[in-house]
Amino acid sequence: MPSEAENRFHGDMRRGAERLKREIGYNPTRFVQMLGELGGVGAARQLLRGGNASDGFTTLWEAGRLELSVEAFVLLPWYRHLFEEHHLATAQYRLSEHGLDVDRFLREARLNPPLWVSDDV
Repeated sequence: MPSEAENRFHGDMRRGAERLKREIGYNPTRFVQMLGELGGVGAARQLLRGGNASDGFTTLWEAGRLELSVEAFVLLPWYRHLFEEHHLATAQYRLSEHGLDVDRFLREARLNPPLWVSDDV
């Protein structure tokens, strides 16, 4: 049975896919299929396994929206514990290599967390 954090992560991944459709006109159909098959955490782990970024990551990079990538979400303080160090390292590397200021992104996320995140995160 998934933990509360895993359920939240899964929900954030679904909402992220919906935002991509609305905001940049990108429909991540394969990713949504992976969410249905593997759940949010499983899909993220699979995407972070290989050395190469997914086509979806490339699309987000081209649109200037890497903050909505799986790579960005796994680094959030309230989700990091769901992943192994190699997943986190891969996410950090991909984002940094593609120009996202990861430290700034994480600072801003800590200042403006979702409403359900407790103050002690």
